[in-house]
Amino acid sequence: MWVAGRGYKRGVTMRWVRVAGLVLALFAAGCFVGTDGEGEPPASAEASPGEREDGTMTAEEFQGDVEGAVDVAEAYWGQRVRGFEPVRRIIPYRQEGEVACGGEPLTRNNAAYCSAGDFIAYDVNFAVGAFRQIGDAFVFYLLGHEYAHAVQARLGIALRFTIQQELQADCMAGAYIGDSVKAGSLKLDRGDIDEFRQGLLAVGDDPSVPWFAPGAHGTPEQRTDAFFEGYEGSLGPCDVS
Repeated sequence: MWVAGRGYKRGVTMRWVRVAGLVLALFAAGCFVGTDGEGEPPASAEASPGEREDGTMTAEEFQGDVEGAVDVAEAYWGQRVRGFEPVRRIIPYRQEGEVACGGEPLTRNNAAYCSAGDFIAYDVNFAVGAFRQIGDAFVFYLLGHEYAHAVQARLGIALRFTIQQELQADCMAGAYIGDSVKAGSLKLDRGDIDEFRQGLLAVGDDPSVPWFAPGAHGTPEQRTDAFFEGYEGSLGPCDVS
């Protein structure tokens, strides 16, 4: 996936310095996603990073995709939300408890939007592992989903059940990506749609998780359906007001 009119940056702005250092260290160490926690890539991923047709495996590409996903999200929501303010910070972390939100430590294999500090944080081990095992499209989905939570906070959307909030964010992430592709600000590579599907199947809840449980995000099928409703139908199916 490519951001139209934008290559990977050789210069890095201050808010990305920490990202660059962590990512380079992780690629040098060959780190991959762990086997526990929510959102691990599927164990059945067959292609090694070097075998991917789109060649997504370098630290520079990962950093460029993170920056590109946030740039496009900021532009997209800036056009749709009056007085929109971008998220203050994007924070990668490597260890559980390294970053906290409202006094609660963030866990491994996770990504989250924290309204208390207005930042998005993600486990860079998890994100790099998914990037290398699934593909670059997953990075755009991952950050698009968390950016959707930031938009929910800005619009004052507070749904009764966690699963409702999460599936709406999946729909909004789909709308941000689909509308950006239609507008020409994002360009899909061959296989990106399949990467979205693989990623969504990987982050879905186990069917044993009750839909009303605190923290429920939805089954793989529910999350996939929500994403592609937004991807194909824009924000209308997301019930964003």
